[in-house]
Amino acid sequence: MKISIVTISYNQVQFLEQAIRSVVEQDYNNVEYIVVDPGSTDGSREIIERYRSKIAKVIFEPDKGPADGLNKGFAHATGDILGYINADDAYLPGAVRKAVQVFRSDSSLDVVYGRGYIIDRNGNMIKRFRSTSFDLWRFAYGEVWIMQQSTFFKREAFLDIGGFNIENRNSWDGELLLDFGLSGKKFKSVRDYWSVFVIHDSSITGSKRLRKEYLCDSLRMFKKIIGRDRKRIDVMFRLIARLQKWLLDPVGFFFRMKERMTCYFYKRPWI
Repeated sequence: MKISIVTISYNQVQFLEQAIRSVVEQDYNNVEYIVVDPGSTDGSREIIERYRSKIAKVIFEPDKGPADGLNKGFAHATGDILGYINADDAYLPGAVRKAVQVFRSDSSLDVVYGRGYIIDRNGNMIKRFRSTSFDLWRFAYGEVWIMQQSTFFKREAFLDIGGFNIENRNSWDGELLLDFGLSGKKFKSVRDYWSVFVIHDSSITGSKRLRKEYLCDSLRMFKKIIGRDRKRIDVMFRLIARLQKWLLDPVGFFFRMKERMTCYFYKRPWI
């Protein structure tokens, strides 16, 4: 089973080599690696060239944003399974092999995802990220958490939904999952840690510079699922969705509370 991995890179020279190595050093041989860079000027392209012999395809051309860059990368993908890792994130050892094993165990699966670690720019762990089960209704109310870096999906499923929405410039990964769900794709959550997500000041998540756009996209995606705009009653529905998430994963709830209490009393970012 062949797997294609895409990395989008734009002026992330501090992290890029770690991301590339996390792909090319996986212990699974049938990996097609594609790197997309729309115009880095910070030395990133020199790093890409250094590893070019291990990269199947390098795309150096302008794009209309991260989602467009990913679509361009996956347009060249020939793998049965697809995945993507941003230039400032990384896979953990064995992640690709383990994901392929899950797909092999159940041919009906379309989307497989695991857990991960959130770290700072210096590599210090901030917290564990426990992905939840996928459900469209809970997704509408913001109570579905999936580690994008630990997510893999079938190429046919990706082509079926038409890829990423290039107009979404901050939560394109979430909308991809939403479109998978709306088209009836089958999800599976795996209780294993497959990746790290780096939070830093220049990242979209860390900087919160697109918060207004994120809220607009959240409202738009809510309407895609529910079929109407948000109302006051949705505050209550969100509480119900959160309760339902806790009931489905009571261990996860107590695990998160333990982490929070540890941080509060001992001033430690992780346990």
